[in-house]
Amino acid sequence: MRADMYFSVDVEADGPIPGPYSMLSFGAAVAGTRGEAFARAEPTAATFYRELKPISDEFVPAALEVSGLDRAALQREGTEPVVAMREFSKWVTATAGEFRPVFVAYPASFDWMFVYWYLIRFTGASVFGHSGCLDVKTAYAIRAGVPLGRATKRAMPRHLMSTRRHTHHALDDAVEQADLFANLMTWDGSA
Repeated sequence: MRADMYFSVDVEADGPIPGPYSMLSFGAAVAGTRGEAFARAEPTAATFYRELKPISDEFVPAALEVSGLDRAALQREGTEPVVAMREFSKWVTATAGEFRPVFVAYPASFDWMFVYWYLIRFTGASVFGHSGCLDVKTAYAIRAGVPLGRATKRAMPRHLMSTRRHTHHALDDAVEQADLFANLMTWDGSA
């Protein structure tokens, strides 16, 4: 069985679900690997980022405001989704090498939904398979022994949090999230 390589992924979208709404940007950073033990990676060493052309005319203004991205500019200059997803798949495969790629996010349910849908829709396959994702929020709840509702970043011990800012730029947030994930993976459970 192959050891895992964890790819921290963050998505900025203009609505709650893919299809009617668009993934406008996404970023990924390698958080670490795990064979017998977890090995932390420097998350800025291996990264991927793309801004995409919207796939529909629908959007939720409040969702668009979060990212600060300009939909009109993305219509003109954004990467075609089919190109971006092919490039991403190639990057993940080349970066993972002999490792099994695993998608990680906080919460994975939102980011995974967009990336998986885009991979299937625009490339016909997911480089992570159909279930190769790990939810950082759930991992924290299990490690901390708390209900999922208490697995919030505000409730986590400060030493688990990244020192990097959460900017709502997909690559910045993927790198920040990679720190959180690596801290969680090496945490002994103490406060």
